[in-house]
Amino acid sequence: MPRQKLAAEPDRPARDPKRTRAAILDAATTEFARYGLGGARVDRISRASGANKRMLYYYFGDKEGLFLAVLEAAYAGIRSAEQKLSLLDVAPIESVRRLIRFTWDYFLAHPEFISLLNSENLHRASHLRKSRRARSLNSPLIATLGAILERGRREDIFRKGVDPLQLYISIAGLCYFYLSNIHTLSSIFGRDLAAQPARGARLRHVTDVVLGYLRREP
Repeated sequence: MPRQKLAAEPDRPARDPKRTRAAILDAATTEFARYGLGGARVDRISRASGANKRMLYYYFGDKEGLFLAVLEAAYAGIRSAEQKLSLLDVAPIESVRRLIRFTWDYFLAHPEFISLLNSENLHRASHLRKSRRARSLNSPLIATLGAILERGRREDIFRKGVDPLQLYISIAGLCYFYLSNIHTLSSIFGRDLAAQPARGARLRHVTDVVLGYLRREP
């Protein structure tokens, strides 16, 4: 007779571990973005992914571990997309324009990214602080931006003394605040800030603000 599996035995990986893990991450991303860490339910993630809960725990340990995996995957997604911009292959001003436009478009196309960041900030980044992967993913971008700023300074285009980390935070913040608060801002000021003309005006404004700060005074 075949040996029956005991309840205490750990589940074995699925036949296609990568696909199963990816399905769980996709379902969890949607769940955490909609409900936050506190409101997310493992049962819903399990149903949406088609993987049983034991398999979820096998790959990620618990809900907290799954949330961290979702955050890491979210950062990996935006950093991977940024690498395709070829920022070092164009002139410094064009590099900055590309980064601003990319950041704006990415936030627009991936509202779940903003929601996940909001949720993690409520927890004071207690999950990301445990992640070496998240820090390593973000470091190359700052190094690239530093190289762009240095090249612009040498070419007498950009001012000197600009901190690449502060610059990136400013670019992300100028895009992030508008998009993450677009409904309340529209209500308070009585304007449809989600409309295409308003969004286009905001992108031009952000670009002018950043480049105006960076340009060296004659």
